[in-house]
Amino acid sequence: MITLAIILNLVIAMTLLNVWLIRFNKQTIYRGGNSNSMAEEFFTYGLPKWFMYVIGSMKVIIAILLILGIWIDSLNLYSYITLCVLMLGAIIMHVKVKDKIIKSVPAISILTLLLVLLVENL
Repeated sequence: MITLAIILNLVIAMTLLNVWLIRFNKQTIYRGGNSNSMAEEFFTYGLPKWFMYVIGSMKVIIAILLILGIWIDSLNLYSYITLCVLMLGAIIMHVKVKDKIIKSVPAISILTLLLVLLVENL
């Protein structure tokens, strides 16, 4: 695995772990609507609480797979594709609630990095 891919895998993984494990109940400028926590954000989107746990579990697992993907390259393609779908979903939710573009910047940024990684892997 080349250095750029390793760095991007780590950046994406650390970002996901930060959002879902450290900043889960903290306010940020990127939360949908006027939400102050992840639960409020999913409520703003009209999504059930159980779905938040499914998405969160998926993102934490993908973050771990991206770290493992540094050594086990075959994990990466599936992780990239799955995470692309999740990031598209996040962007759609921000559009649905008519958020300002700044709130979509993290999802757009991660999606962009994933597309770079996908192009490199094809």
